[in-house]
Amino acid sequence: MNKTELTNAVAAKTGLKKEQAAGAVNAVLEAMTEALAAGDKIQLVGFGTFSVKYRAAKESKNPRTGEKIKVPATYRPAFSAGRSLKEVVAKYKG
Repeated sequence: MNKTELTNAVAAKTGLKKEQAAGAVNAVLEAMTEALAAGDKIQLVGFGTFSVKYRAAKESKNPRTGEKIKVPATYRPAFSAGRSLKEVVAKYKG
């Protein structure tokens, strides 16, 4: 599902116009992005937790040349699924 499909699904489930649903989806994503950029944790009970994880600097190898390179320390977004989401997804029959 991409952002347009998500917007259409929100519009269908809420009865909002597509433009209103797009505004709501964009506002939620923007608020989440700002919170994570500030280092905050976002907990959505039953769905999951978005957080920021620290990845330490390390030395790695360029697979093409074999040359050693330094990978700088960085922060990255992380997601941990909640129990309800895990249970629903576990029933998927693919």
